[in-house]
Amino acid sequence: MEEAQQVSEREAYVDWRNRLAIKGHHGGVRAASCVLVVEILENLAYLANASNLVIYLSKYMHFSPSSSANTVTTFMGTSFLLAVLGGFLSDAFFTTYSIFLISAAIEFMGLIILTVQAHLPSVQPPTCFSTATAGTTTTGCHEVKGAKAAILFTGLYLVALGVGGIKGSLPPHGAEQFDENTEEGRKRRSIFFNYYVFCLSCGALIAVTFAVWIEDNKGWQWGFGVSTISILFSALVFLLGSATYRTKVPAGSPITIIFKVLTAAVYNKSFLTKPHNTAMDRGTSPSTGIGNNVEEATNSNQNDDTETGTQDLKFLDMAVRDDPVHQSLECTKKQVEEVKIVLRTIPIFASTVMLNCCLAQLSTFSIQQAATMNTHIGTLRVPPASLPVFPVVFTMILAPVYSHLLLPFARKITKTEMGITHLQRIGTGLAMSVAAMAVAAIVEMKRKRVAAEHELTNSTESLPITFLWIALQYLFLGSADLFSLAGLMEFFFTEAPVSMRSLATALSWASLAMGYYLSSVLVSIVNGVTGYFGRTPWLVGNNLNHYHLERFYWLMCVLSGLNLLHYLFWANRYEYRSTKTSN
Repeated sequence: MEEAQQVSEREAYVDWRNRLAIKGHHGGVRAASCVLVVEILENLAYLANASNLVIYLSKYMHFSPSSSANTVTTFMGTSFLLAVLGGFLSDAFFTTYSIFLISAAIEFMGLIILTVQAHLPSVQPPTCFSTATAGTTTTGCHEVKGAKAAILFTGLYLVALGVGGIKGSLPPHGAEQFDENTEEGRKRRSIFFNYYVFCLSCGALIAVTFAVWIEDNKGWQWGFGVSTISILFSALVFLLGSATYRTKVPAGSPITIIFKVLTAAVYNKSFLTKPHNTAMDRGTSPSTGIGNNVEEATNSNQNDDTETGTQDLKFLDMAVRDDPVHQSLECTKKQVEEVKIVLRTIPIFASTVMLNCCLAQLSTFSIQQAATMNTHIGTLRVPPASLPVFPVVFTMILAPVYSHLLLPFARKITKTEMGITHLQRIGTGLAMSVAAMAVAAIVEMKRKRVAAEHELTNSTESLPITFLWIALQYLFLGSADLFSLAGLMEFFFTEAPVSMRSLATALSWASLAMGYYLSSVLVSIVNGVTGYFGRTPWLVGNNLNHYHLERFYWLMCVLSGLNLLHYLFWANRYEYRSTKTSN
């Protein structure tokens, strides 16, 4: 039986030439390590621009602070949402190997466009103007328009498309390198996800220090150039590891299966009264495209229990019938159970959106706050966009400590393979986001009080208060991101059926995307509601000192607290399908 399981797993994975992967030769720590190096370079390429983009848009493209913030959150949200497309294509039609290379090429083209625009004045908006009338001087700037704006957004969203494909394919590609039929393989996979976040932080550290310094001191054409070179090197490093990789065979569209089961259940429940036979399992329908090698691997995966029949979502059991009304609605018990697994994770996914809405503030208002403050440490001037260095360094310290000290200790205490469960990690991150928003509100109140005391409310001069106060909210939210992102990625990868793992893992990035979109929506709603009652909207204008940002942060704190209660309700009801007791 064990030999049959090993054979089925080898048949489910291929090498980069689409030949059967060989156990002991393909996959393992060496292959995963190459993926981690690639992630450092890829995240450097992305964050070198995204972390400072709000400054580029406001200072060089002449967007207002709120427009810059919304443009950045929309861009970053789209980047992460497109990870779902990358994950879907990796599961359905292409391998994670192919999707990464295609996506890297797309991001490379987008960065070339942005580099050219930053270098050539002819495709940039006019410089700001000043006019003197009756003894007064009026200054103004024209926001980028027309063809120049088209060039900007074409470059940005080609980058977004490439980033999405990479985020949707690279994490599952790395996780697939480990043999999940052994306890050691599963433990190493868990460590991989922790070090994936560690490598995200390594790339971010270089981005918010070296790359941001280049942008602020040498010019944005050089900053975009750093990103362009970085993504090119990431593709080359990825190719160097080709001989060591093993890749899951695409199994057809998982979304098709989900909609088929839902449609069959609704139709059978609504229009048919003849009892269906739940005791019979016809196996996998040939017409679905899911089955063959990957389905065989599913049978051997962690003593897979997808055919045992779960007790929740019984409505979906109606999808299985001996006499389906149409062949296209023929469903198996295995397909129904896999769809149940996916649906049970949706409330967990929804509960993390608010956390990522809080994280969106680190790329927008937090940087703009720091830009109004004293950014010197001694004689060294620190660019505001380098603020994320604080949570990044903390994450780089905490990730290996968690993997090699806290997690083994927790496994000994709990006598379980997971030690600290995925949902416990996510919950810790959500709780820290509540504290982070409270800290952010208090710091903003202090910043505005200093502005009022020194009569600088109407001035654009730097305030006599150190920007290190802003670092407090970065530390809280950075820690929250470490706990939630690694926990969420491992949760989705581990709990999802084999045929849907890339798509499920991409939901971690989709949660980030929805958080960034929600941030833009909240800003618009808050401005609309506060302006409707005859008062100045909280978040409108060119001077951040006139904003009521502290009220916005308190609102975020309350919403995050309510979201935490919502999460606890669903997390307490969730039952893992992959929990094992360690020997």
